[in-house]
Amino acid sequence: MKYVCQVCGYIYDEEKEGVPFASLPSDWKCPLCGAAKSDFAPQEEKAATELPVAEMDEELKELTPGQLSALFSNLSRGCEKQYMAKESTLFEEIADYFSSISPSIPDPTVEKLSAMLLKDIEDYRTLRAVADSNADRGAARVCVWGEKVTRMLSSLVTRYLAEGEKMLKETSVWVCTVCGFVYIGESAPAQCPVCKVPAWKFEEITERSKI
Repeated sequence: MKYVCQVCGYIYDEEKEGVPFASLPSDWKCPLCGAAKSDFAPQEEKAATELPVAEMDEELKELTPGQLSALFSNLSRGCEKQYMAKESTLFEEIADYFSSISPSIPDPTVEKLSAMLLKDIEDYRTLRAVADSNADRGAARVCVWGEKVTRMLSSLVTRYLAEGEKMLKETSVWVCTVCGFVYIGESAPAQCPVCKVPAWKFEEITERSKI
């Protein structure tokens, strides 16, 4: 039996490893991206199942300033990856504007963030079904990329809820400046597990950069 990491695609092969996946400890993590054991699924299961798409039109709504900020920030990163520096800068300026007018979230908690990320994962699955039904390969790729990064964030938040501040003790936090993948370790990974850019594309998050 093989199990696939829903964040980076790493495959755990029980036959090669000699240890059943179910026998791995609950705190076992993906050796490539650090995702939790719960972020793995049997390989034969489809990453995105068929979901109802008829209700999508009724759910369409205007994007909030925060969502627009994230949208333009992602466009900026995409342009950066394509070496379109001017366009990247313009999109980043728009993202900063929407971020500045985005209202603060009332009573923010880690638990609330965890619930929001889980909902986003389900929404990506619905959007992927819509993209597939319309044979929109571009939208499908966006959904795959977005779901992977969201799963990664959800995995980190779940781990933080279980471990607390000790999760970040004597280690560093690295963020891929292209796709947003977050990695916790002494040094950045040689290659981003999500978008495959090299280590120099990672930025170390320090106390100064958090301010």
